[in-house]
Amino acid sequence: MKKDGYVVVKGAREHNLKNVSVEIPRDALVVFTGVSGSGKSSLAFGTLYAEAQRRYLESVSPYARRLFNQMSVPEVDSIEGLPPAVALQQQRGSPTTRSSVGSVTTLSNLLRMLYSRAGDYPAGQAILYAESFSPNTPEGACPKCHGLGRVYEVTEKSMVPDDSLSIRERAIASWPTAWHGQNLREILVTLGYDVDKPWRDLPKKDRDWILFTEEQPEVPVYAGFNAKEVKQALKQKMAPSYMGTFTGARKYVMQTFATTQSQLMKKRVAQFMTSTDCTLCQGKRLRKESLSVKFAGLDIAELSRVPLKKLSELLHPFAQKQQRSVTQKDAHPEKLIVTQRIAADIAERLQVLLDLGLGYLTLERSTPTLSPGELQRLRLGTQVHSNLFGVVYVLDEPSAGLHPADTHALLETLELLKKSGNSIFVVEHELEVIRKAEWIVDVGPAAGVAGGEILYSGVPEGLQKIAASKTREYLFSNKSFTPPPARKPKGWLTLEGVTRNNLAGLDVRFPLGVFTSVTGVSGSGKSSLAAQALPEFVSAQLGQFIETEKEETEELERVEVETTGGKITGGMEYIKRMVRVDQKAIGRTPRSNLATYTGLFDHVRKLFAETPLAKKRKYDAGRFSFNVAKGRCENCKGEGFVMVELLFLPSVYAPCPVCNGARYNAKTLEITYRGKNIAQVLELTVDDALSFFSNDTKVKSALSVLHEVGLGYIRLGQSATELSGGEAQRIKLATELQRTQNGQTLYILDEPTTGLHPSDVERLLKQLNRLVDAGNTVIVIEHDMHVVAGSDWVIDIGPGAGDEGGKVIVQGTPQAVSKNRNSKTAPYLADFLRQG
Repeated sequence: MKKDGYVVVKGAREHNLKNVSVEIPRDALVVFTGVSGSGKSSLAFGTLYAEAQRRYLESVSPYARRLFNQMSVPEVDSIEGLPPAVALQQQRGSPTTRSSVGSVTTLSNLLRMLYSRAGDYPAGQAILYAESFSPNTPEGACPKCHGLGRVYEVTEKSMVPDDSLSIRERAIASWPTAWHGQNLREILVTLGYDVDKPWRDLPKKDRDWILFTEEQPEVPVYAGFNAKEVKQALKQKMAPSYMGTFTGARKYVMQTFATTQSQLMKKRVAQFMTSTDCTLCQGKRLRKESLSVKFAGLDIAELSRVPLKKLSELLHPFAQKQQRSVTQKDAHPEKLIVTQRIAADIAERLQVLLDLGLGYLTLERSTPTLSPGELQRLRLGTQVHSNLFGVVYVLDEPSAGLHPADTHALLETLELLKKSGNSIFVVEHELEVIRKAEWIVDVGPAAGVAGGEILYSGVPEGLQKIAASKTREYLFSNKSFTPPPARKPKGWLTLEGVTRNNLAGLDVRFPLGVFTSVTGVSGSGKSSLAAQALPEFVSAQLGQFIETEKEETEELERVEVETTGGKITGGMEYIKRMVRVDQKAIGRTPRSNLATYTGLFDHVRKLFAETPLAKKRKYDAGRFSFNVAKGRCENCKGEGFVMVELLFLPSVYAPCPVCNGARYNAKTLEITYRGKNIAQVLELTVDDALSFFSNDTKVKSALSVLHEVGLGYIRLGQSATELSGGEAQRIKLATELQRTQNGQTLYILDEPTTGLHPSDVERLLKQLNRLVDAGNTVIVIEHDMHVVAGSDWVIDIGPGAGDEGGKVIVQGTPQAVSKNRNSKTAPYLADFLRQG
């Protein structure tokens, strides 16, 4: 029987859900709670949203369907009363810098319309259409840089970094390594160039030809001959080893960059290209006709660089009905109406983004530089204006990356969407958001196979009676927080003149040998300081290579933010090593998994190689790797699945028909260790593996750490691509905890509590404190007051976001910081310290 006003789910079995049935009210704020890995997302996204998308796509032509990123069909018996759904997930931005805050929010479209219809044109210039104000169209793009804003050149300095070397000693670094480079050097010998003279001693004419010629002469090559022997061979018309074609160094770089399919090759040649602001558009990306049109005295590129908060103030007078005073007295009435209407629309949309704490962003900021939380809130702000009705919005931890001061505005935005006649389904750990729920669906009791049950579905008060719920303990807790005894710093790491993003000449010091939290509102400069500038300075002092934060974007479209000033002036004697534990994936392919990343798999493979049957067959540990030909299934090359191409539909991945998804060939699977083959061991969760390997100390200790950081529910062979950012970060932390601790390591973690239930936060804190007790320094960027209150030291950055932030407001013990009147963090910290 259909129940009005409710979404009725029957028999949901997606991922770890145990054939659950549940009724969820529509037109309400429903929060899905439970420990990390309990099955909340499997219900909200994997079941409800996936089914809503499937139903919608059934009404779309197969041709159009392939344009959607389709989720797999959920394992569920039936869902009744399910409206259309919109998912706002925590995913990374579009992988190109041409996608920006302006394009995600559609504000750029309105701005282009404003300039086209209401801009101030130079006398005599024809009116331009809106597309002429976009750098991504032929009508708008600067003809010199094609709308990139930068021009790329290959110079002698970039290709020959060390001119004291000879050509034979690989002076031309941009030439390919291995045989191809050798071939080009041999050709130069035939052409009569001296390849043994230092590069700087060669005539400029010769250097220029070798580097910049467009000619591609084909000449005989005598492999291994010296210059004299080559001369002799040519004279005697001796048969060459082969005919070789010459390519100038610049031509090789440009050609390889434009044509190679290999990201590795692209990355290699890109390092020899230098980029500068385009001289024609000064980096503004548009043609000069478009830049000559002004609004409020600014061209469209300048306006796109103004923080949203300032943009709102700038547009405010134009958005008012009586705006003659701020515009030309003799302006055409039609132009005044158009200006007012478009400016009012932009101002209204901006207000929602400001309420969501995003006023520090600019319209031109590219999406790969945004955090997943910022991107989700941008999409949320855009939805408020879409005026959809009767839709289910499914959100994935919208409070992630938000300071408690900004959470209130988030809740108001969700309320706005609900008042418009929509249902709001939120997967969330933040207690303040859960307290505002009208209905709670608590999933658990634990994670993975120990979860997947609906513990409770009803109004919040009712959760108090559910003894098995971990959420109940924190939502209705009366226990007070006991701060740990504060540790005394061993010394101080002193930084002076830090300049990056909104940090301008900042002086700051970090205590060493203790646990420090860096706090502040979203966009205040915490990450610029602790996750970017600090590790750069420390790695430079240690001589450690640091992998910069790079998304998989077009190599040339990257806009790198740089630390332009600052240095360490003291304290490095206490640091011998640095580790950044970030939320980037532990691997980009399904071949990378928890077992391979942590090194656990090496031990397991050795155990299999030591079994009597494996020894008899002379199988070594390599036989048990699905990446090695001898042991893997050759049909799927150890992937476990094969791709089936479907015309007009997304490709489907089906289990390999030969190994049935096991990844290994039949002979390898005949070897068992304590009754299980290698494929069955990879299917075990960390917790199951703990009891299975209870006799092996090495494997057991590695698994224990994974269990302690709250990852007991993850399968050993679970692909890296299926893990969330928070899970990837905790795997990295567990890998570090397994190492022998010699102390004097600096650990930097950026929001490690993302995606963690309060009960898992407590476990995480224990592990971080273990690192400090072993003589290391831990610095976390954090919004979770439980972590902040449990720190030895707090550095609060602010007071606001963007250009209103970037200063150290207060630093000291949590108790001292909680009393500071200028800190936006202080009142929330004081509340936590009072209540626990």
